[in-house]
Amino acid sequence: MSALFEPITLRSLTVPNRIWLSPMCMYSAPADGPETGVATDFHLAHLGSRAAGGAGLVMVEATGVRPDGRISPWDLGLWNDRQQEALARIAALIREHGSVPAIQLAHAGRKASTAKASAGGGPLAVEDGGWPVVGASPIPFDDGYPTPAELTEAQIAELVQDFASSARRALAAGFRAVEVHGAHGYLIHQFLSPLTNHRTDGYGGDFAGRSRLAREVAAAVRAVWPADLPVLFRISATDWVTDRPSWTVDESVLLAKELQALGVDLIDVSSGGIVPRANITVGPGYQVPFGAQIRREAGLPVGTVGMITEPAQAEQILTAGDADVVLLGRELLRDPYWPLHAAKALGAERTWPVQYGYAVGSRG
Repeated sequence: MSALFEPITLRSLTVPNRIWLSPMCMYSAPADGPETGVATDFHLAHLGSRAAGGAGLVMVEATGVRPDGRISPWDLGLWNDRQQEALARIAALIREHGSVPAIQLAHAGRKASTAKASAGGGPLAVEDGGWPVVGASPIPFDDGYPTPAELTEAQIAELVQDFASSARRALAAGFRAVEVHGAHGYLIHQFLSPLTNHRTDGYGGDFAGRSRLAREVAAAVRAVWPADLPVLFRISATDWVTDRPSWTVDESVLLAKELQALGVDLIDVSSGGIVPRANITVGPGYQVPFGAQIRREAGLPVGTVGMITEPAQAEQILTAGDADVVLLGRELLRDPYWPLHAAKALGAERTWPVQYGYAVGSRG
């Protein structure tokens, strides 16, 4: 049996294999009107095809828990009934193809209100459809970006409940796993990192203060999520900044231990995103060591990401004990059927959709 194709069980949920679709923004939701943030037929086809292609878990992109929490106006949201209904279609289709439907809940903080990636990203002015942004501290992301308004403690409490409310909606829509987005320079990461958190109240200062929002969101989501279903949490394990105090892998280990105590079942380990032009050493599997350290020292399951492209490479990560699952992004964009091709390469059992039997046969 290939390690990549062994099931994994988190609480009572069994995922059929260790290949998971990483959440990736598609910038394809309506930006305004009654359909704002509503998943479209594109999302249905995009995510459904990855389930048909054999991914064990299919995770919906970073989904805003409130309108001003979206990365861009064209991102998905989950704060109203219409958004929930559209996502329910997607969750049902993913399950129909034998995969587990999951969703990532997010607030972008100071990195919200941006243009589409295909249009170069960057801040989007209010007159162009953007909105004022908020953050841990009034520190802009980069030159030309707006200065975020520092969240008050009352606003933070409201935001924690926004995450819980969206989690309730995700459950009602049929999702079986929920992930809190605490990475890539978005709001929770902005509280974690001393680069972006200069607060002097109970949400700043030392590790306990800077990690408070992460812990409160995790606890709020866990409280409304069924005890037999898993909660996941994505982190940036390092800021890739060494010339001044920043978020580190050692702090990520501490956070993982605290999140586990609050009922988080798996840490989805990425890195970076808090500042522009960080000195990141990129290469195949470049983020795997971070997840391996967290898995080893914190003692809970981890997912790993980052330039994982070959079946043998993914298999080696698992057999070496560096991660429990691999999350593929760009590679599954290029080839929705990567898991089925990987199964052939690794000698694992494959089950193509019956509708594609004409094309598969002995050559599949």
